[in-house]
Amino acid sequence: MPGTMHGPEPKIREATAADMDTIMRHRRQMFIDMGYKDESALNAMKSTSVPFIRACLASGSFREWFVEMGGKVVAGGGLIVLEFPSSPRDQSTRRAWIINMYTEPEYRGRGLATSLMETMIIWCREQGFKWVSLHASDAGRSLYEALGFKPTNEMRLMLK
Repeated sequence: MPGTMHGPEPKIREATAADMDTIMRHRRQMFIDMGYKDESALNAMKSTSVPFIRACLASGSFREWFVEMGGKVVAGGGLIVLEFPSSPRDQSTRRAWIINMYTEPEYRGRGLATSLMETMIIWCREQGFKWVSLHASDAGRSLYEALGFKPTNEMRLMLK
C-alpha cells in the first residue's frame, strides 16, 4: 500500500460485526456522494441492510475490509458472495460482487481505494472465482478501469 507524505502508515484489516456502524456510515455516504439525498430512503436502506449484512457477516458470505490510519477507519470496501446459477463460461454457482467502496474525503487520492480493491481481488482469486463484478459510480469508474474491469451488457428495468 502506498505510504502517505505525513501521518501514520495505512493498514488494512477485515471488519467484524462490531464495525456495523462504520459499514453503514460508509454505505450511506457512498450513496449521498452519488447524489441520493432522500433521507427517508437512506434510513429505510439502513433498516433493511443492517440485519442482512449482519447475517451475511456471520455466514461468511459478506466481507468488508477497512483501511485504518492511526487507529481511525478512513476507507472501506465490501464483497458479497451470491448464490447464482452456473453458465457455460463459469460452472460455479457463486458470484462475487464488490460493494460499499468509500473513502473519507480528506483521504482520497492516496491510493487507499486501489489497495482495498487489490486486497479484494486477491481474496477472490484465492477463493477460485473466475471474475468479480461491481457497479461503478462515475467517480470510481477510472479506478476500476485501471484495475482491468470492463463494462458488461447488464441492463435494468425499473418496476416501480
